[in-house]
Amino acid sequence: MNDSAIDYAAVFQALPGMVALLRPDLVYADVNEEFLRVVGRKREQTVGHHLFDVFPDNPNDPAATGVRNLDASLRRVRATGERDAMALQRYDIEDPQRPGHWQERYWSPCNAPVFGPGGEVVLLVLRVEEVTELIRARGGRGTGRTQVLEAELYTRARELQELNERLRQAHAREREVALALQGAMLPARREVGDHRAAVRYRPAVGALNVCGDWYDLVDLVGGHRLGVSVGDVVGHGLAAAGVMGQLRSALSATSRVAAGPAQALDVLGRYAHVVDGAETATAVTTFVDFDQHTITYSSAGHPPPVLMHPDGRVEFLDRATDTPLDARPDPVPRPQASTDFADGATLVLYTDGLIERRREDIDTGLARLADSLTRHGATDPEPLADAVLRELLPPGGATDDTALVIVRL
Repeated sequence: MNDSAIDYAAVFQALPGMVALLRPDLVYADVNEEFLRVVGRKREQTVGHHLFDVFPDNPNDPAATGVRNLDASLRRVRATGERDAMALQRYDIEDPQRPGHWQERYWSPCNAPVFGPGGEVVLLVLRVEEVTELIRARGGRGTGRTQVLEAELYTRARELQELNERLRQAHAREREVALALQGAMLPARREVGDHRAAVRYRPAVGALNVCGDWYDLVDLVGGHRLGVSVGDVVGHGLAAAGVMGQLRSALSATSRVAAGPAQALDVLGRYAHVVDGAETATAVTTFVDFDQHTITYSSAGHPPPVLMHPDGRVEFLDRATDTPLDARPDPVPRPQASTDFADGATLVLYTDGLIERRREDIDTGLARLADSLTRHGATDPEPLADAVLRELLPPGGATDDTALVIVRL
């Protein structure tokens, strides 16, 4: 039987476990028959209603934490795009036959995202296994040590969840510090002589790969020349921000004295070899010569820069791509290429968070970038940068941070 012959709606309803689909605003989009059977509700009492309107906390239990814990988990899945298995929960529900009377219930929930074509989270899957009878049966079957062990199990599950929440809060504080550090190290330069430029940095949602992306613009020695670079450090948090700052500063200094971008990346690669955390970092640098109207470039494992010509034609600068920094134990000279440009052309450098999506070929992201530049290319760099980010980043934010530099030549 092929996929087109399978009735997935019928499969969903026939699943033996409890499964609900929630919209990102936590309103029920659908529930399966097993879910309705276990909670004792009808479809019209759930679908189209907010999760916590249907299942609020037990008002008679001042220590109830079911709503708070489930809400935090679902929001985390929505923000990060990652599944979240929760600890054992006590979450009482109102007896559908006796309003005002609450049933003590225990659950083991697991929440997961469903992605849309653009990589955004469009639905949340709430899969729940009820363990109330297991808790009662095992607790009532034995005495002494058995009951102590059951109580210990539930207590440890609660403690584990509280510990995870404290760790998430600590990570959130570290993320704020790392973002502040990165913001202080990245230049906010908008003018390049008499040429307009725009720079952007967008952190990832959640905790994935934040603070590893960087950009730089530097005046080069000799003539009317400019160096424009972007790079990406694998990792997140303060460690990634620290490595990012070291690599950006090193390339900025090297570019001022290097004969060309390839030599600048050669030196940067040797430096990355002695920097912990710089393994597999990528970078691309371009030397723009406004007198000769040429761009010379070299890439260390990074997505290609884009040159949009005044007539709207888009050219990917991909003829000098090499391995990431510190990829070879014995470095060899990196490749370098050049191309011409006319007044009014636009140079665009970016990191992979702008173009990469789950389960999507990178060429699709590059085509999406080219299309956006073609449609908005006549605008100034500032509104152009905003338009590109608005169209290419998922509505809820990307799971990788993004740097973008646009220079009108």
